[in-house]
Amino acid sequence: MFLVNGECRSQIDISDRGLQYGDGLFETIAVHNYQPIFWQDHFNRLQAGCLRLRLPVPDSDILLAEVNQLCSQSNFAHLAVLKLMITRGSGGRGYRQPDPVLPTRILSLHPYPDYPAHFQSEGIVARFCEARLAINPLLAGLKHLNRLEQVLARAEWQNTAIQEGIMLNVHGWVIEGTMTNLFYVKAGILYTAILDESGILGIMRQKIIELSRQNGLHVCEQRYTQIDLFSADEVFFSNSLIGIWPVKQIDRHMFAVGIITKQLILWLQQLHEADRAL
Repeated sequence: MFLVNGECRSQIDISDRGLQYGDGLFETIAVHNYQPIFWQDHFNRLQAGCLRLRLPVPDSDILLAEVNQLCSQSNFAHLAVLKLMITRGSGGRGYRQPDPVLPTRILSLHPYPDYPAHFQSEGIVARFCEARLAINPLLAGLKHLNRLEQVLARAEWQNTAIQEGIMLNVHGWVIEGTMTNLFYVKAGILYTAILDESGILGIMRQKIIELSRQNGLHVCEQRYTQIDLFSADEVFFSNSLIGIWPVKQIDRHMFAVGIITKQLILWLQQLHEADRAL
C-alpha cells in the first residue's frame, strides 16, 4: 500500500531527485495495532535531517494524518512496517536544486518481517563485512537515501545462519551493522560507536542510551576496534523493528546473552508498551 503526496498511487516522476540522486531521507517505523511506534521520535529525526539537508520540513499534522490513513486502510496494520520517504521532488538535470523545492512524500506499508523469537532470546550469528563506510561528517548520522554501502555489504553473504554483518569505516573503526546499531558491554559499562563521521543515529540506539542512563548504567560513546569487540562480555544489535538482538557469535568468537542485555530488552519492551498505551 502506498501514498504519494497524500494520493493512493505507487508511481513517482522519473525526474524525482530521490531517484536521480538519492536526494532525501527515510524512516522505518514499526506499526502495532494500527499505530506508529515512537512516532514523535521518528518525526523529530526526520525534521532534524531535513534541516541539515536544507529540505522543507513536512507538516507534522499532515504527515501523521497520512500515516493514520494508510494504516487504517490496511488489513495487516495490527503488525506492520511503515516506510516514510521525503525527497527534494522533481527538478531538471544537474545537481542544482529546483527553485522552489516541492518535496515528494512517499509512504508505504509492508507486512512485518517474520523474525524467529529465538533471535532475541538466544542471540544471533554475525560476521564482519569487507565493505567499508566512508568518512563524511556532513552526512554522518543521517538516514539519507544513499545506502549503497549497506547494499554492497549485505550482498557479501547468503548463508541463512548469519543474521547480520558488522561494518567498519575506512579507518578501521567498528561503526554499526548493515541494518542496525551495535553495542557491547565490558565490565558493566555499555559501549557504542560515536557516529560523528559515519553511521546512522538510530531511534532504538537513542532509546537504549536514554534508558541506560536513567537506570544508572554508564554509557560510553567512543571509537573502538574489532579487538575491543572480541573482548566484550556482551554484544547486541538494535533497530526499530528488531528492538534488541543479542549476539552469540561473531566469526569464531562466542558470547553469552548477558544480564545487561536481558535487562535492556525488558526496559525497551516496557517503553514500547507505554508508547502503545498513549
